[in-house]
Amino acid sequence: MFPKDFNHFLEYLSSDNPPKEWPLVLKALWFDAKGNWKASHDIAQDMHNKLGSWIHAYLHRKEGDEFNAGYWYRSAKRPIPTITLDEELKQMVEFAILDIQFKR
Repeated sequence: MFPKDFNHFLEYLSSDNPPKEWPLVLKALWFDAKGNWKASHDIAQDMHNKLGSWIHAYLHRKEGDEFNAGYWYRSAKRPIPTITLDEELKQMVEFAILDIQFKR
């Protein structure tokens, strides 16, 4: 089962692991939301698409590596955000959920 919205996504954070049936994008975002930057980064760097680049950019912005973040935002065709990291995480989760629903 996939989350229907951001609040539903947050409910899954009480689990020890993301659901196995979730696509990589949701798993990467889940690991970040759980505070596991490395696991999220490991997934994002193997996602060779704009959404993977966006997550990758966000993670480097989160760690304070503006140069690397800028590269990945450009790869994702997205401007460097002026919103908080929490707001960006919410945007990415909502975008990923819509993307998944669209592809079904």
